[in-house]
Amino acid sequence: MKTFYIARHCHANGQSEDASLTPQGIAQSHALAEFFNGIHLNQIISSPYKRALQTADPLAHAKQLEVKIDQRLAERVLSSKPMDDWYEKLKLSFTDLHLTCEGGESSLEAMNRIVELLYEQINSENDHTLFVTHGNLMSLLLKHADPMIGFKEWEKLSNPDVYVLKYFKPDHIEIERIWHK
Repeated sequence: MKTFYIARHCHANGQSEDASLTPQGIAQSHALAEFFNGIHLNQIISSPYKRALQTADPLAHAKQLEVKIDQRLAERVLSSKPMDDWYEKLKLSFTDLHLTCEGGESSLEAMNRIVELLYEQINSENDHTLFVTHGNLMSLLLKHADPMIGFKEWEKLSNPDVYVLKYFKPDHIEIERIWHK
């Protein structure tokens, strides 16, 4: 069995790639490191976004692990242009996985890139990996494991949030939310 932890970044100042954690988010990142204190990890793989890297830093320091950056963990871009109805479009994108807005990525495209990373890691020697990512991408990975997961589960995610995925051969994945703070 391989175990994957999926963490959503801590509270941040915005949605841009260079948005930093807020003072609250910095405190949360230290609480997250404490949360993982008794949990074995072989590696930490993070989104390249600043808020994800800042979320991973205290834990990486505590575990004496290098944070590996993988672009496939970057947040999904719903549209390249501001949309007044973005919330409704996002909601629709959980039922119509092919829905694409101007300059954006469909749910299926985003899901495929994070699932590709997951299966790469399933086939690696590491058996306890943490992915640090973003809410939409996290919920799409969870949806891959359990198709019943959708928009309502995305709405319930917190900053930070942590799920564990346990991979059993052949292709049986169990998921559980383990962050309850």
